[in-house]
Amino acid sequence: MYIRLPRQRPRIPGLPFRRRVVPALLALFVFSLPLAGCETASYYTQAAVGQLGILAAREPLERVIDAGDTDATLQQRLRLVQSIRWYASGELGLPVGGAYGDYVKLDSDYPLWNVLAAPEFSLDPKRWCYPIAGCASYRGYFDKEDAVAKGKQLSNEGYDVYLGPVPAYSTLGWFDDPVLSSFVKWPEDRLAGLLFHELAHRRVYIANDTKFNESFATAVSRLALPDWRRRQGLTGPAPDRTAQAQAVRQLMTTARKQLEDLYESGLAKGTMRTRKEAVLAQLRACYREMSADWPNPALYQAYIDKTNNATLALAAEYQSRVPAFEELYRRSGSWEAFYEATERLGERDKEERERELDALDAAAQVSSRNVTGPSFNSETCMSAANTPLDTGANWSRARPTK
Repeated sequence: MYIRLPRQRPRIPGLPFRRRVVPALLALFVFSLPLAGCETASYYTQAAVGQLGILAAREPLERVIDAGDTDATLQQRLRLVQSIRWYASGELGLPVGGAYGDYVKLDSDYPLWNVLAAPEFSLDPKRWCYPIAGCASYRGYFDKEDAVAKGKQLSNEGYDVYLGPVPAYSTLGWFDDPVLSSFVKWPEDRLAGLLFHELAHRRVYIANDTKFNESFATAVSRLALPDWRRRQGLTGPAPDRTAQAQAVRQLMTTARKQLEDLYESGLAKGTMRTRKEAVLAQLRACYREMSADWPNPALYQAYIDKTNNATLALAAEYQSRVPAFEELYRRSGSWEAFYEATERLGERDKEERERELDALDAAAQVSSRNVTGPSFNSETCMSAANTPLDTGANWSRARPTK
């Protein structure tokens, strides 16, 4: 997450740290000055200073592993990172290079905080455009107080706002991203999935299309994990977590469809506001019902409790095109062919790209009809959100109960 810098910038091995890093960060700052006055200059200043601080704190994994004061758990995790890097390079063909070859102990729990926003009656996220990276639907801050202030400003302007911590992010090969203390002790498969996702951004990145980039990287992670788990001899709860994540995605997709219909209905704002709250309340109730017998019902609880237009838009950015990319991988036959097909798709204009992704998504739905999924029926549960509100004005586009 955060600002993803395009990977076309040539990297020159062997140049001293200051000659490689400082000019790039200064250039990012200078480019921002003419764009939008003091706020933009301040934003890029904190980005440059924060990124430089992380890069300056890097220590090679081998040095940390061999240090006498490194605890055994961290040693084991860093060795696991080394094996994940080898797999990503050798089996997935991802451009690992020096990425995640260093470790940084952060002074706080997270390196970044992201702010996302969407209008009160829209699921189209607010986008911020950057001089090098293009436009994205999030704005990242190294200081939580800065993120909170930005969130309050947007909320006062009438936006639905989500502010959340970012445990990891990618600079797409501009810098060798380090392993951070914010995620190094995650469960094995979650750690591997994160690194596969972030490394995928170093292979394919399309400016101004967050949904494309994040769905592609999520697909790479999902496709790679089963084989990686087998090779690691891992068994246990991963399939359950996968099913739970899929159930949550289906639930949020159903809520998103209901809100899309509502926002296009032409009803008065007061009526839409009331019905919006009913949909979100039902979403929370459905999650509680769905997760009641899970080993960890609170796994997604905080996220669901904060759900609004911004979080629903975020879920769409990261998940909505994953089936299409999985279908493209199945057709490609190999990782390299898949990457090349993705790059060709990204080179097309936005409308043509969306049409092809729609077709891939439709094919993916056909091929997955016989796959057994979670038994919870999201549409049946979510249909209750409409019932008490349809007694007055006619909401003609409301979805029928199934």
